[in-house]
Amino acid sequence: MNFSVLIVTFFTWLLLTWSLDVQEVIVGLVVSFAISIIFKRYYKIKFNTKFVPGLFKFFFVYIPVFVWEMLKANFDVASRVLDSKVHVKPGFVKVKTSLKGDVAKLTLANSITLTPGTITVDMKDDELYVHWIEVAGTDENSKRTFYDRLERFLKGVYE
Repeated sequence: MNFSVLIVTFFTWLLLTWSLDVQEVIVGLVVSFAISIIFKRYYKIKFNTKFVPGLFKFFFVYIPVFVWEMLKANFDVASRVLDSKVHVKPGFVKVKTSLKGDVAKLTLANSITLTPGTITVDMKDDELYVHWIEVAGTDENSKRTFYDRLERFLKGVYE
């Protein structure tokens, strides 16, 4: 049994059921215990001392910033759809990230993909390949205007 997997699956169970009823909690513990035994060789989740502060930073700092960036992108894409003139200059851009951890890079890639008008196509080492609806420029400053804020907050959470 992997204790980290047990904790993560039980926490996920509580979030999904959104109930602290005794029966729900007992079933959640049993299911989490079974999952941690069955899948112990596939999961390599390890908690470190930064896990709890990082989790709070993620939910209370990064998520609001991400939602704000996503709302701005939604309005941008909606204005492009409603405008009679097509203002689209799509293209693929290679973005170099300074994030070190795999989870941080994955979170950045998923955040970019969840933002309307963009999709992360591939990730190799410290480079992300992103398709944008409007490529403003190919220099680093043009690229950084889009993802720099997300990357800065992810550094604060994961590194």
